[in-house]
Amino acid sequence: MQVTAKDIADILGGEVVGDPSTIITGPGKIEEAVAGNISFLSNPKYTPHIYTTEASAVLVNKDFIPEQEVNATLIKVDDVYASLGVLLQQFGQVNHGFSGVSDQAVVDPTARIGDNVSIAAGVVIAANVVLEDGVVIYPQVYVGRGSIVGKNTTLHSGVKIMYGCTLGANCIIWCNTVIGSDGFGFSPDENRKYTKIPQIGDVVIEDDVEIGANCAIDRATMGSTIIRQGVKLDNLIQIAHNVEVGAHTVMAGQAGIAGSAKIGKHVVVGGQVAIAGHLTIAEGAMIQGNSAVGGNISEENSKWYGFPAIEYRNYLKSYAHFRRLPDMSDKLRAMEKELLALKKSLSSDEA
Repeated sequence: MQVTAKDIADILGGEVVGDPSTIITGPGKIEEAVAGNISFLSNPKYTPHIYTTEASAVLVNKDFIPEQEVNATLIKVDDVYASLGVLLQQFGQVNHGFSGVSDQAVVDPTARIGDNVSIAAGVVIAANVVLEDGVVIYPQVYVGRGSIVGKNTTLHSGVKIMYGCTLGANCIIWCNTVIGSDGFGFSPDENRKYTKIPQIGDVVIEDDVEIGANCAIDRATMGSTIIRQGVKLDNLIQIAHNVEVGAHTVMAGQAGIAGSAKIGKHVVVGGQVAIAGHLTIAEGAMIQGNSAVGGNISEENSKWYGFPAIEYRNYLKSYAHFRRLPDMSDKLRAMEKELLALKKSLSSDEA
């Protein structure tokens, strides 16, 4: 792809400061870019690089004022990070290298295939599956019987969609994720042996959801496990049976949500967060990484941290005291020694 700085400014609604005819061939990190690259500056700690970068153009916020000469052409935009997303979509449009239905794919004759569907070699499509228009399925994907994959959804290599699951439009599911595996349901008997409880529900994933690699989203015991519109899940996330994740919630890697938890809209879940089963998390809550949530969060837009998680500001205050415990312990021992010495002195005087 080869465009000019003006072309990019027109796409982003930005303003060119410098040569609008500067040729751009691709993106690059500001500290590593070469001629022809376009980079970006959104984090102030990278500001020194804008004066030394070899990038031909750099995206900056409209309020950016250089403190010395900048060799690169600047493209000033309202929001660098949002503009970067648009820009990378332009450069990231790649041909997936296959089209139509491969003769090395196994497609059940009862499956319904929409227009412009691409199915690679090694894919297995089971009975009564519906693949809507524009679906792209990479090698070695399995789509179980009766499942529905919505328009323009992409399933990357190794994804497994088990029977009876529904995926909305414009979803992206990354490699080796499993959707619709059995929920973790077992009943102990009097001898503490476990009998499997059949998991007869399904998984429903709404439109515009992206799920990272190696995630597991379990089918419901009854009813549905639901991932609402616009949810973004990182790699290595576990969503247990009958969980509901609210619209436009984001979760970082290794988060785990136990069964029947209800996560509200616009929630932010950090990496390695654990949320216990049957809890309700209010809309807009933010949970710091490595926290464990053991109770309901009822206050919207609140912040939580710790193990177990408590309100964020209280955690920081508590942690400040916690860090001082060794010093406080040393002072307490010294005070005990002084008191003991004083007691001995007083006893000696009385005698």
